[in-house]
Amino acid sequence: MADFTHLLRPKSLEDFIGQVHLVAPNAPLYQLIHKESCAHIFLYGPPGTGKTTLARIIANIQDRPFYEFNATSLKVEDLRKAFKTHQGALIAPLIFVDEVHRLAKNQQEVLLPEMEKNSIMLIGASTENPYYSITAAMRSRSLLFELKSLRNEDLKKLALQAIEYEQLNLEEEAMTYLLASSGGDARAMLKLLEFASIIDKNITKELLRSIRPTALNDGTSEDRVHYDLISAMIKSIRGSDENAAIYYLARLITGGENPEFIARRLIILASEDIGNANPQALILTNSAMQSVAKIGYPEARIILAQAVIYLCASPKSNSAYNAINKAIKAVEEGELMEVPKHILTHSKEYLYPHSYGGWVKQSYMEKDLKFVSFVPVGYEKKMDAWLKELKGIIN
Repeated sequence: MADFTHLLRPKSLEDFIGQVHLVAPNAPLYQLIHKESCAHIFLYGPPGTGKTTLARIIANIQDRPFYEFNATSLKVEDLRKAFKTHQGALIAPLIFVDEVHRLAKNQQEVLLPEMEKNSIMLIGASTENPYYSITAAMRSRSLLFELKSLRNEDLKKLALQAIEYEQLNLEEEAMTYLLASSGGDARAMLKLLEFASIIDKNITKELLRSIRPTALNDGTSEDRVHYDLISAMIKSIRGSDENAAIYYLARLITGGENPEFIARRLIILASEDIGNANPQALILTNSAMQSVAKIGYPEARIILAQAVIYLCASPKSNSAYNAINKAIKAVEEGELMEVPKHILTHSKEYLYPHSYGGWVKQSYMEKDLKFVSFVPVGYEKKMDAWLKELKGIIN
């Protein structure tokens, strides 16, 4: 069986498909690579976007010894062995760590001194943003680059290479489904094509759907049909139109949309558009996501429908969405205040609210900034009234 992923893996940046913002000749990463910089790099982005391939190409261009590890099975002894092998070498080895967000504290502590000395070049890959999963010490010594989901035109280039290599025949509808259902994941696309080719060299849409009945994408496909449908469903829920919302949900389900993606979008809506007007909405949608992940179609359609109708019938508030956006904007624009001394850790001047009946007047910020504006609907109306009563605020 031909391993399309291995056979079609590019060996140079010129053959690399997608990620033009990283591999174009005028891109900073491209120039760093060709100037043989020993910069430590974290590559993050969705699966199948070329993170491992890019690391291997960098090692090849810079002629570095290449070590590939996965953080879930990485042993500190293996790292130390690699360090010792190249101790004092003129060219530092490239240490590639996949799933780098799973590095344990002791593993990071072993890597840090070598990163500091540039005795290794570290490249970490992750589907999660390393800014939130890697220690500040490692981040401060590294550059972060984001890889994007591949566009359909990028995926098609790869698919055509595989088709030519294996002399396959792909119907137009089959090509459309192959690209649309792969969600920008080159590996997933090539695997689907690979297994379909084992069954039949003449590949139809029906054959592909029999192997992958549910799209892997996060709402985007050719002509943005899925994106438009998920947008229409969300806007219908926001507008409390339960019949329109259920209709668009049905369109998404019959179109093969991933039920977990739909559930994730409902969770976002539960906080963004309903929030504390009905706090139960977040709990219910989170429960729906866990349920559809375990159950799948066709029964998952009922769970999603229940959640959609509940959200439509819930009071709406975007106060949490607005509040965090205002606060983040303030921080980004330089509003960086010192934490008041009386609420620092172990401060003896801190007034413990429970010792004063649940609330006591004291400042928690240097400036009296306002970010939260309650909407007078649902439970949020009660929250606003309770806080005002607690603080003795008179309307």
